[in-house]
Amino acid sequence: MTPNKKKVLLPNTMAKAGWDVLADRDDIEAVPYEPYISMPDFQVALRDTDGVALSLTPLKAPEIAVAPRLRVAARIGVGYDAVEIPALTARGIPLMVVGTANSVSVAEHAIFMMYALAKKVMFHDAAVRDNRWQDRWKDIPFDLAGKTLLIVGFGRIGTRTAKRCLAMDMPVLVYDPYVSTADIIAAGCEPVTDLDAALSRADVVTIHCPKTPETVGLFNAARLTRLKPTAIIVNTARGGIIDETALHAALTSGKLAGAGIDVFDKEPAAKDNPLFGLANTIVSAHMAGVTTESMDRMAVATVKNILSVLDGTPNKENAVNKEVFG
Repeated sequence: MTPNKKKVLLPNTMAKAGWDVLADRDDIEAVPYEPYISMPDFQVALRDTDGVALSLTPLKAPEIAVAPRLRVAARIGVGYDAVEIPALTARGIPLMVVGTANSVSVAEHAIFMMYALAKKVMFHDAAVRDNRWQDRWKDIPFDLAGKTLLIVGFGRIGTRTAKRCLAMDMPVLVYDPYVSTADIIAAGCEPVTDLDAALSRADVVTIHCPKTPETVGLFNAARLTRLKPTAIIVNTARGGIIDETALHAALTSGKLAGAGIDVFDKEPAAKDNPLFGLANTIVSAHMAGVTTESMDRMAVATVKNILSVLDGTPNKENAVNKEVFG
């Protein structure tokens, strides 16, 4: 550590645009680290650190306890289930997120998964490649236009998904107990307060709520059976919101037509995850918010969030635990 400099830990996978923000900051020492670093090694690195950016690396009480100089933590994203907020708050340390930097990217990925499932993309791609042209009649695609969409979670991403799906002529239902009925109606959507009743109306469900004790297991076996057997479900939020065992059972028993899953209970997901063997499932590696453009936007926002705190002018709008600012 160079004397009189503030040390900031940044994942070596962070886009160059974020590192470039620090190019003219002689008072900052930017130190790269591997996102899959072991917790003992991470604790050593944190001992003389003033700020840390997090991608895949958890930040829990033991790590926070060994970082006496830590003044700010920032997620390169918006989810923070791997960060122990109470431990940060007890120390007066803000956790910063990137706001809307990846919201459009996640919305587009969710819609891509809807279309991939509706148009039976994987089946028809394989049929052509395998010279099974005649098989095109075996799995007929369907239109999304006119199909009822249920959005669970109407924040930065849910609102952007709704806007795009309304333009695709999809009636949009919204379930979010924390958003006013007036705001949902103003967005051109129909508010619903009974999730179970709404599920029976939906042709497509897309999940955009945070992972909290309230939402873990939100889509359990009982909820999944309320969906039409022709329905599809997409999760680009967090693993654990859908019960994976129940989802597999619904997809293999004909009670659910398809699923698009970007997030898993355990990540990286095990190669023998039963969902991977299903033809009516499309999966990705927690990539919904990751595009060339969003990586740049998130990197820049993350570094600016850290600097705002270290410079004494915190961007309070991007703080999760705003109470630390008094």
